[in-house]
Amino acid sequence: MAGEASRRSGSLGGIPMKHLSLATLTFQNSALILIMHYSRIMPPVNGQRYHASTSVFLNEVIKLGISLSMALYDMSKSLPPNTPATSLFRNVTSSIFSNESWKLAVPAVLYTIQNTLQYVAVSNLDAATFQVTYQLKILTTALFSVLLLGRTLSGRKWLSLLVLIIGVSIVQFPHASEPSAKVGNNSHSSFWSRSFQGLRGVANHHVTKRSATYEGIEEDVAIHQPQMNRSVGLVAVMIACALSGLAGVSFEKVLKESTAKSTSLWIRNVQLSFWSLFPAFFLGVVWNDGENIAKTGFFAGYNWVVWTAILFQAFGGVIVALVINYADNIAKNFATSISIIISCIASVFFFKFVISASFLLGTSVVLYATYLYTSPDRRLPVTVKIADYEKTTIDGNPSYFDKSPRGSGSDSGTPDADAKREA
Repeated sequence: MAGEASRRSGSLGGIPMKHLSLATLTFQNSALILIMHYSRIMPPVNGQRYHASTSVFLNEVIKLGISLSMALYDMSKSLPPNTPATSLFRNVTSSIFSNESWKLAVPAVLYTIQNTLQYVAVSNLDAATFQVTYQLKILTTALFSVLLLGRTLSGRKWLSLLVLIIGVSIVQFPHASEPSAKVGNNSHSSFWSRSFQGLRGVANHHVTKRSATYEGIEEDVAIHQPQMNRSVGLVAVMIACALSGLAGVSFEKVLKESTAKSTSLWIRNVQLSFWSLFPAFFLGVVWNDGENIAKTGFFAGYNWVVWTAILFQAFGGVIVALVINYADNIAKNFATSISIIISCIASVFFFKFVISASFLLGTSVVLYATYLYTSPDRRLPVTVKIADYEKTTIDGNPSYFDKSPRGSGSDSGTPDADAKREA
């Protein structure tokens, strides 16, 4: 108990680490979705829009670098001071490629596809709508934990999942009419056409030196005037939620069945990021966008906005690890809920998002469902300490943990990435 209290009583510059980590997570969750959304609708950089596959790949490269650095630092503390660097690297390499790390290739592929779909979703949905709808990952994680891990959920948790579905459904009700782009009207230059009819109008306005029927006109117009398709965005975010739940539960299943129970947080993150590089590069960069990248270049369309979005997402895992270390899971979920509210308010100012009565009601219901699901049942004592293995996505991936002892048959949740139980 003394060690636990000491671990959570740290401070930086007189500010408790608990408060600092929660504030940082709230800011990261709020800013990331706004920056990612803007990076997909902003004017092209030198006539080119960046390829989402390259940002997903770079995200994993940066995560790998961060996790590997932390793993080296963590292991160096357990070795004698005079240990040579070669021995340190050899020990870390042995830890990474042993302990059945190859089994993490499955969740790594799922996470990579999920991250790619998130780019599709934020390209076709308003930032606020995406972030609220993405809370459906709570539902998918719970369902996969029941199907694959044999967990049981209390009536209260099933009720909260039903309330969550209702809330997300209300959010999808038609909103009030939003301002749309008008050809030749600079006052609305930050908005994009939402219909195919509008797309034709944009084509006639922007393409003046070519025939209106030249081959590739759709791609040319799409670069300058990205078309937000709500149906595509909803399908993408729902599939991403399903993959989030499946990846998190499969990750947990691998860890539970692993013979190496003492593998550190950072080694697990290194393993995940390493195996994620292969689908990110071969499926995304080479197979999906290879032809276009060969023409435009790997970093086509990059500017400070794109790099900021990538760095925010890459550092999300470190922030979540700090929150879990110095606070707790309920506090993390509270920070995520606050970030949703901040994102909605910011969307009004930066993207002229119209908050309708249905959106406000649906968001309130979703936040209540999240609180209801993550609140521990009063009749069950919390006897397990949770340490999180985080594979971040766009909003820091709030985790939902099983807080009851194994084998009790009582209610439980499951993490979005995973949890490791310690005595």
